[in-house]
Amino acid sequence: MKVLITGATGLVGSEITALCHAQGIDVNYLTTSKKKIESKKNYHGFYWNPDSGEIDLNCFDGVSAIVNLAGASISKRWTPEYKKVILSSRINTLKTLHKGLKSCNPEQIESFVSASAIGIYPNSLTEFYEEDETAIDDSFLGEVVAAWEKEIDTFKTFGFPVAKVRIGLVMSDDGGALPEMAKPIKFYVGSAFGSGEQWQSWVHITDLARIFLFAIEHRLAGIYNGVGPNPVTNSKLVKEIALVLKKPLFLPNVPRFAMKALLGEMSYILFASQRVSSKKIEEEGFVFQYMNVCRALESIYGEHDAKETTNTVYS
Repeated sequence: MKVLITGATGLVGSEITALCHAQGIDVNYLTTSKKKIESKKNYHGFYWNPDSGEIDLNCFDGVSAIVNLAGASISKRWTPEYKKVILSSRINTLKTLHKGLKSCNPEQIESFVSASAIGIYPNSLTEFYEEDETAIDDSFLGEVVAAWEKEIDTFKTFGFPVAKVRIGLVMSDDGGALPEMAKPIKFYVGSAFGSGEQWQSWVHITDLARIFLFAIEHRLAGIYNGVGPNPVTNSKLVKEIALVLKKPLFLPNVPRFAMKALLGEMSYILFASQRVSSKKIEEEGFVFQYMNVCRALESIYGEHDAKETTNTVYS
């Protein structure tokens, strides 16, 4: 089996690639940086430029599944220019992939799985969202995800199963939001945001990678939430991070206006509340390794602390 991955060198893509290799699955990947092109027995890179529609069609050779993760980070200040980058980076990659597939043999593809985001769900402290929710958040992020998913749906014309994984807060110490949340706590200046009551639907990066592979192996189609079974409030998450890091919390919650002044419109993602269900993927037979946030954080920072202790003792 061979999988083509866009965004393979990013946080989630690297984890999926490692999982593929652990299961004997070869990986082709697309990159916009020629410096990142490698050619190994089970790992081959190919150049593309989605902004110009350029793609090396050799990337599809022997591929039976595609994982799309490409898209610019939303964790940068949302200037008018960068907003365009966030949207175009998602739409243009899909258009270029679609055009490339039309030029090859799409009949060889048995599964197409694309990243999406839970940011499409409306901001709410009370709702518990499942995949059949039709309302869209009235924010820039809601607008982006809606356009993103509409473009993903164009792949249905090929006839193979198309799945969308709506990703929540990814738990990893190697990137994403968690290290940024942990940093002030490590320096004794951590606290919850706003009321702290906003829901955060999280997923351990190992489970997220497993969801993508599960979707491929079972040829799933439709929308699936890429979140763990037990969402937590922001206050709970901050407390649990502090607990596993063995750091005290004594500062008042960070007011919304302060973060708005610091980060601009992008601060919205710190205060948005989306309590999201993982029931649908579980009903397909997926079993989470990390069911609660305490265990997830311990697996990340416990292992990290153990490595640091080992390095100190034996260096």
